[in-house]
Amino acid sequence: MPVCDVCFRKCSLGEGQTGFCGARRCVDGVITAANYGKVTSAALDPIEKKPLKMFRPGKKILSIGSYGCNLRCPFCQNSDISWSKRAFEFERTAVYNSPQDIVESALDLKKMDNIGIAFTYNEPLIGYEFVRDTAKLSKENGLENVLVTNGMASLKVFNEISPYIDAMNIDLKAFSDSFYSKLIGGDFEMVKDFIENAVRTCHVELTTLIIPDENDSEEEMRLLSGWVAGLEKRYDKKIPLHITRFFPRYRMTDREPTPVGTILGLVRTARENLEYVFPGNI
Repeated sequence: MPVCDVCFRKCSLGEGQTGFCGARRCVDGVITAANYGKVTSAALDPIEKKPLKMFRPGKKILSIGSYGCNLRCPFCQNSDISWSKRAFEFERTAVYNSPQDIVESALDLKKMDNIGIAFTYNEPLIGYEFVRDTAKLSKENGLENVLVTNGMASLKVFNEISPYIDAMNIDLKAFSDSFYSKLIGGDFEMVKDFIENAVRTCHVELTTLIIPDENDSEEEMRLLSGWVAGLEKRYDKKIPLHITRFFPRYRMTDREPTPVGTILGLVRTARENLEYVFPGNI
């Protein structure tokens, strides 16, 4: 059976089967993106909402998303379009938009201070073909491209999209293998490799959502920020870190929101290693 090479899961798919992400399917022996062009969400957002603090501040960007995700975060903020039962109905109900459609919309929105296109909301890279094709056309029309991602993608996928991406916000959800493997079903080493490759090629900002009793220790934040500082030194770049507050969502409603004091304390800790650290959701 064909094996999907988009992420660490390497799903083996028989004819007509769909992968774990809910968006890649085997058709005529080839694994393709069933969500290609299926836009479920679109908005003209402030660039700071991605969040990006140090890339074109004060500008706006056309943000688009599809459906599906290769993680299963119990605290997901966008579960309704990422991997809920409703999300996988979007293959049938979502309106198709070609790369040309999206670029034309982005160009039309330049009069409203739009700088380009952000691929966001669900996990964009499980449908990397649409990201690649749209971002390439966008660049050819003088626009800029932003990717908001969990970083759970192979080097092959990274190489396909990286020539056309100007900035990324990547979730670094924690700094432990146990958090990635046990809580969200991810691959800690893959996200670190993805982040390092991204830092080499474009502007990168990182986001860490702080969940009480999961990834909220000063010790873990020192490890995380120290690793990021090592990348800054290696590639002579500044990498802003967003430390954001958790609110009970989806399947993780068994705890209170992260105390504001915890966020501010971890910001101070991270600033022992990094110059640009921003609190979020407070």
